Amino acid sequence: METIEIGSSGLKASRIALGTWAIGGWMWGGTDVRDAQRTIDAAVDHGVTLIDTAPVYGFGHAEQIVGRALRAGRRRNHTLIATKCGLSWQDHKVFRNASSRRIQQEVEESLRRLRTDHIDLYQVHWPDPLVPIEETAGAMARLFEQGKVRAIGVSNFSPAQMETFRRAAPLHATQPPYNLFERAIDADVLPHAKNAGLTVLAYGALCRGLLSGKIAADTHFDGDDLRRNDPKFQPPRFQQYLAAVAELERLAHTRFGKTPLALAVRWILDQGPTIALWGARRAHQVDGLEDVFGWSLDAEAKREIDAILARNIPDPVGPEFMAPPASLARAAA
Repeated sequence: METIEIGSSGLKASRIALGTWAIGGWMWGGTDVRDAQRTIDAAVDHGVTLIDTAPVYGFGHAEQIVGRALRAGRRRNHTLIATKCGLSWQDHKVFRNASSRRIQQEVEESLRRLRTDHIDLYQVHWPDPLVPIEETAGAMARLFEQGKVRAIGVSNFSPAQMETFRRAAPLHATQPPYNLFERAIDADVLPHAKNAGLTVLAYGALCRGLLSGKIAADTHFDGDDLRRNDPKFQPPRFQQYLAAVAELERLAHTRFGKTPLALAVRWILDQGPTIALWGARRAHQVDGLEDVFGWSLDAEAKREIDAILARNIPDPVGPEFMAPPASLARAAA
């Protein structure tokens, strides 16, 4: 397992973190607690030392599962917990709320659900246009000074927003969407992170499972599964992305003897000071994690990947559909 320091925090983490949005169940068609706990155990057994979660993942459910699993396995002292703040919800309608008061409330609720006395990496989930960034950052700085959090991060922030934040609080990490299909941060957030000494936690590393190689044209998504509303999973784009995955799979196998999943995660790790969030909710879904390490992509392979994407996906789309509204009124509309 490769490791990396989270910014200047002194915290060293595995370069693959377990992402727990699916474990929470909401927007992923439900979950099974025993399967989820086995998944956490399996990830730690594979060398993962960082688990990323959030209150909104199942409205507290994912945090509870993480806390219970680490307590039962006596693994808290050997595992870093990253969680988030800055969102509220009512009747399953999520909206942004990064006020100082909300953050103070959330940190106590997260500490209780996670069964811990500190959070290793605390991240503002989304910038809140209705709250000054200075207020949000000030609340995070106070938690850092109190020892309730050991490192501070932001998620979905632009470089300009991060610089405003950094004037009021320490900042160690940023968490944007990043994968082979969603690469907008190459133009701004990634170079900014490199220059500012921030570690990048890439969420959506497998692009909602597309890059796992396990999704086919007849794969059906049930219930509240967010992929039912993801433009990548709608025709004609779905067929285009699947065609790209098929070519990536051939490249991974013939050039490196690897799966498309290993190729996709290795690509992220080769881009800079990055951690890839590996989303899973069943233990077998972390199998093959070791295939990511001990090799890298050469320049020719990267050019081939870019050519595959250009050839198959004429109209790429990003993850913008996942952004929560700024207020409850908009969420309810």
